[in-house]
Amino acid sequence: MDLFFHMAEQRIKEAQREGVFEDLPGKGKPLKLEDESSIPSDLRASYKVLKNAGMVPEEVQLKKEVLRIEDLIHCCTAMDEQERLKKQLNEKTLRFQELMERRKLSQSVWSSYGAQINRKF
Repeated sequence: MDLFFHMAEQRIKEAQREGVFEDLPGKGKPLKLEDESSIPSDLRASYKVLKNAGMVPEEVQLKKEVLRIEDLIHCCTAMDEQERLKKQLNEKTLRFQELMERRKLSQSVWSSYGAQINRKF
């Protein structure tokens, strides 16, 4: 492992000397670090891989759909359409709860993580 570390350090120093890092976007600005403390440690790596690939975990997608359906229900004036949307909402909510139970994520962990997700939406 030390060999790879030293090789990487050597290449970074060469690139610095050649000025490769001079005109990078965001130079001089603070990094936007993500707070992953609310994600269970055994799921962090998989969540990061999914996020970098532009994918979201099923529970996040379900939560997003639940929020969208709730908004549609509030805007809808037709009673039959409201009933159809409420049925969809119940199905998505049940599926979400099933996933949470199966993955054994505690409600407190999800609520803090969910709050962060809701802020981003």
